[in-house]
Amino acid sequence: MLFTLQNSEDVRCKCICPPYKDHSGHIYNKNVSQKDCDCLHVVEPMPVPGPDVEAYCLRCECKYEERSSVTIKVTIIIYLSILGLLLLYMVYLTLVEPILKRRLFGHSQLIQSDEDIGDHQPFANAHDVLARSRSRANVLNKVEYAQQRWKLQVQEQRKSVFDRHVVLS
Repeated sequence: MLFTLQNSEDVRCKCICPPYKDHSGHIYNKNVSQKDCDCLHVVEPMPVPGPDVEAYCLRCECKYEERSSVTIKVTIIIYLSILGLLLLYMVYLTLVEPILKRRLFGHSQLIQSDEDIGDHQPFANAHDVLARSRSRANVLNKVEYAQQRWKLQVQEQRKSVFDRHVVLS
């Protein structure tokens, strides 16, 4: 029987009974099999006396509900893991990366301000970063070079679009 293999909290019968005569409405939950999901098996104690039971039960709406707690747990674990990784990455970007930059590149500025970069040399700083990445040949330098190149390309595109009103086709 499938019902006995599942966790008792994963299946239930939910009966919603509206107000009847002098009795207020009520919601009843009970762990029963799908074939026993009706008012007579779920509503305990019966709020109405014997002759009114059938009329009361006809007004109740009973639904059998199933859920997979394993799927819910796995989804939550994946969600929290991704959230934790993003938090660690944020800590790295705010605390560790500036320290590593200062240690590797000294106090020289790799990123120039908008005034320093002219239209005639959009990649003036990229050659210097490339030379450093070749001399040290580690992953951090390569990532730094790609980031600098990308930033310079974005600045050049912004100048093209906003200053010269030229859009690439």
